[in-house]
Amino acid sequence: MKNIGILTSGGDAPGMNPAIRAAVRTAIHLGYGIYGIYDGFTGLIEGNIYEMNLSSVADIIHRGGTILGTSRSEEFKTEEGLKKALKQIKKFKLDCIIVLGGDGSMMGAQTLAQAGIPTYCIPCTIDNDMGYTEFTIGFFTAVETIVDATVKIRDTSSSHERASVIEVMGRTCGDLALYAGVAAGAENIVVPEKEYQLKPLVDKVIQGKNRGKRHHIILVTEDTVPPYELAEAIERETGVVTRVTILGYIQRGGSPSINDRLMGSLMGEKAIRLFAAGHESAAIGIKGNQLFCESIEEAIAVPNELNNGLYETLKVISI
Repeated sequence: MKNIGILTSGGDAPGMNPAIRAAVRTAIHLGYGIYGIYDGFTGLIEGNIYEMNLSSVADIIHRGGTILGTSRSEEFKTEEGLKKALKQIKKFKLDCIIVLGGDGSMMGAQTLAQAGIPTYCIPCTIDNDMGYTEFTIGFFTAVETIVDATVKIRDTSSSHERASVIEVMGRTCGDLALYAGVAAGAENIVVPEKEYQLKPLVDKVIQGKNRGKRHHIILVTEDTVPPYELAEAIERETGVVTRVTILGYIQRGGSPSINDRLMGSLMGEKAIRLFAAGHESAAIGIKGNQLFCESIEEAIAVPNELNNGLYETLKVISI
């Protein structure tokens, strides 16, 4: 009987558990053994590996985080770390590895593939910063979390006639700010893909103030502009009291949205089907509501791009 190993790596994302559940149940349905590798590549190196069964994934489709645990392994990036991982793969007689995670995890998966281990990647990151796929698992849940928080902040902002600067995650990708900004009715967003300019932002706040608007919502992607400096500048230039909210790790948590449950379920099954069909190592993605796969090397090479059409829509409807 062939055996499959599955691990989650890097930052956790809502929807990982539905993907794990689908992979485990599909593997068992097709007659494979499947082993959970706990705590990511660190667990692979240390042999923290246990066989899973149907009960292992019962009642997890609605749970956030990952039942397998996760980590960021510096040791795996070394030659010695890779040797240890390959030794454990041989010990547990694993014929392939399924990796759930973001861009860093995909690079780790590529290392395994280059070492001759069939490896299948499922994109899981709330940042949606993997350019080869339209969406990543966890993104839509995080957007919903941001929208919910923004709506609540708007309530108190309107009561006190204030502006609110809300910092969201995303690193080098502005998708969380963009999609949540459109959905929550933000007046402005600051994203890494677009040059930051204070004057247009201030002008829009003044424009809203002059027509009697009692709230002003500005979503800012982390590491683009210091949020407290931005708040001070807005207050100085407009006279509108401005407060800062940093949402932080609340964006990673929570029960996965329907979209992330569906995407996780489909991609988890797809990974097992690829192995069953003898497909080479691959990264699974989604475009136009359809799953596809391509080589891990090609997937890593695709740069992430902001949805400029949606960005222009935001500019028009937020006046």
